[in-house]
Amino acid sequence: MASNEQQHTHSTGSCCHHGADGSEDHAGHLHGHHMHGLTENIRIAFFLNLSFTIIEIIGAYFTNSMAVLADALHDLGDSLGLGIGWWFQHLSGKKGTGNLTFGYRRLSLAGALINSLVLFVGSLFVLTEAVPRLWSPPEAYAPGMLGLAILGIAVNGLAVLRLQRGNTLNERVLTLHLIEDVLGWVAVLIVSVIMLFVDAPILDPLLCILITLVILWRCAKNLHEVCLLFLEASPMSVDMQTLQDKLETLPGVLSVHDLHLWSLDGDYHLCTLHAVIDASAEVTQVKSTLRIELADSGVNHSTIEIEYEGEECNPCDL
Repeated sequence: MASNEQQHTHSTGSCCHHGADGSEDHAGHLHGHHMHGLTENIRIAFFLNLSFTIIEIIGAYFTNSMAVLADALHDLGDSLGLGIGWWFQHLSGKKGTGNLTFGYRRLSLAGALINSLVLFVGSLFVLTEAVPRLWSPPEAYAPGMLGLAILGIAVNGLAVLRLQRGNTLNERVLTLHLIEDVLGWVAVLIVSVIMLFVDAPILDPLLCILITLVILWRCAKNLHEVCLLFLEASPMSVDMQTLQDKLETLPGVLSVHDLHLWSLDGDYHLCTLHAVIDASAEVTQVKSTLRIELADSGVNHSTIEIEYEGEECNPCDL
């Protein structure tokens, strides 16, 4: 009896639940439907952005506006990013096969990295074009800028509405791109109204530089988060010490060690841990309590190894 108990307590567990009612299959169906919806949202945002980019480039030529041209170049980069994000989001929904045991979901994170790099490089290029114009700003056609600004707010705003419910880092980066476009067009709207009544052509390159600096600052933050996730750092939304303290206060748990937490795409979090429990505690109940606490902390999949006091442990030595 003791040997059977010991063998049972050394098994590992995950947060997946298998039920006779087919609940696991239903969850998988819901996940697939959710991923399809996310891919569709990115696809629609891509075509909206690409179509408007073409309009912007034509509009920038006729209005002679550096701010509009800068936003056109920015939107061209966004269109590329949305296209990559659309494809990667589609691939990330595929199930694991062969040696890709976690599936393709991490491609979504790769999409976020590429999108951030495209935006960062594009912003630096815009700065090199805008700064020299401070000394000799060309006259811009304010009424045309005003019309493009209104259209830009509408198109990018619609794209933001399609993506704002996304949870993956890829979607958050793409949404950030579009929100920045909306804010940029709001600024163009304000400046174009001012230029209708005041002869101040320098406002155009000044606005361009301001928008670009804000984008660069936000982009640097995203790149930092993406790089940390690629290094399998714990998600920024979870404090590791707080999580360990919570787990160690659960009934039957004496201590928790070898606690590891990482994320596949900034949204789907995984966790492994060793839990030392009281000899009189019910193993199944302890595991269930641990999983519930982990789920409440944002963990989607957990693997738990149960140990007793004095038992030899083989922890990760990284």
